[in-house]
Parts: sequence; C-alpha cells; structure tokens
Amino acid sequence: CSIEQKPRGNKVKANAQLHFDGHCMEAFKFYEKVLSGKVTFAMTWGESPMASEVAQEWHKKIIHATLEFGDQAIYGDDAPQGRYEKPQGIDICLGFKTSETAKAETIFKRLAENGKIRMPFGKTFFSPGFGMVVDQFGVPWIVHCEQK
Repeated sequence: CSIEQKPRGNKVKANAQLHFDGHCMEAFKFYEKVLSGKVTFAMTWGESPMASEVAQEWHKKIIHATLEFGDQAIYGDDAPQGRYEKPQGIDICLGFKTSETAKAETIFKRLAENGKIRMPFGKTFFSPGFGMVVDQFGVPWIVHCEQK
C-alpha cells in the first residue's frame, strides 16, 4: 500500500499499489472498464531512467501506472523479472452505499470473470451485499455495501 498525501483537511489518503508479473496494463484496462475509470498515467520501464536495470523484453512493461475512478485511485506496476510476489494477506476493498447494492453486485461479477470467487456476493448479517473474489490477474478484492 502506498500513502499519498493530498490536501484534504487533516486526512491522509491511502491508495493501493498493485504489482503484476507483466500484465499491469492489461489489468488496468480491465479495471478501467469494470470501475468506469481512466488510466491517467502510465510509464514503461523503457521510458524510465531504470531501463538499463531490466531486460530488453521488459522495456514495454509498466514501471508505474495510475487508474482513477470516482475520487479514488489505484497504482500499479510490473515488478522486475523474477521479483514478482503473489499478493498475500490483503484485499482491495470497494465500499458502496446500501442504495448501490445492484451496482456493487455488477462490479463483483465483472471482477469475477475468469477469476475465482472466494465468497459469492450476497446478503450477510453485516451487509446487504458482500462478496470476495480473486480476479483473473491474481488480485484479491472485497466488494461490500454498508449496513443501514
């Protein structure tokens, strides 16, 4: 997780940094559609001062990308070859209002395409809509709606 400080009163905003094994831009284009967002920045390893640190075939991979959706953002990169580690012990959480349960379920289903559902989206004792999924890129997500 990366911390980004922006002027928001006394608050500090936390944003997730997702690491990929060569599929960052493919994942971000997928998230762009699922989250109705926009990739607002992308730089390849070859465009960076670090180009000499990676193999030639890695030059078109992403050293840093930003995806903005609503007033949120996630960041991503393709880890240098041989240095990628599968996400463990974390989930990217998407929270919705109770009135947005149908929207939350739609997003959950789209994230689940070619992925693995860990807990189907549905009503729980603590939420009108909650589900857990690992998407096709290996990123774990929780989609939940606030309880009234």
